[in-house]
Amino acid sequence: MERHERIKAARARRFDTAKEAAESLGVPYGTYSGHESGSRGVKDVDLQLYARRFGVPLEWLSLGLGSIDESQVNVVTLVGRIGAGAQIDVGVEQIPEGGEQIETVMPLPAGAIGFEVAGDSMWPRYDPGDVIVCTAQGKPLDDLYEGEEAAVRTTEGFRYLKRVRRSTTRGIFDLESHNAPPMRDIRLDWASDVLAVIRAGKWRKLSDGERRRVARRAMGVSHP
Repeated sequence: MERHERIKAARARRFDTAKEAAESLGVPYGTYSGHESGSRGVKDVDLQLYARRFGVPLEWLSLGLGSIDESQVNVVTLVGRIGAGAQIDVGVEQIPEGGEQIETVMPLPAGAIGFEVAGDSMWPRYDPGDVIVCTAQGKPLDDLYEGEEAAVRTTEGFRYLKRVRRSTTRGIFDLESHNAPPMRDIRLDWASDVLAVIRAGKWRKLSDGERRRVARRAMGVSHP
């Protein structure tokens, strides 16, 4: 099932027609119908909206992982690396098309994404090679609580795993480490809770064949 077919299948769970869905979503009909037909590219922000409003897992809608009805999966998209000391240049969207998948030892919420920890400034809480699991859509910056450990992305395009402290200016934060000097007055444009930590050695990357089988299972096809 292609992505646009998954969008149509998800929409049919809540709305009889694409026109009804577009009106409810506040999306121009031509834009939405193009997403359903596959004639228009769809942005990550649109997929997040559709997954939320249609009541389906974002991981399934975006990448075809799991199934339309799954609430938890043992496969998560490894989006990239996150700096716990190391400075990671994002360079790509939070949910790239066809990201790398890993298998974990525990079930995770559908729609979660993973980041591999790089650097040791958050040791002993996190080690290089650990994977932190976050929500793809993140959380409003105003909802970050004082002292929360979070995955963050700066407006300059760098991604970190830090403890966040609010400054007196809205949207500006101090980022603290366990064993490195704090970063002061950093402006953020994305942040997410740390839902889970998968320790190094407790996860593995799926092979191309395994990824294809995961996608087939999402469509109910059992043959290899």
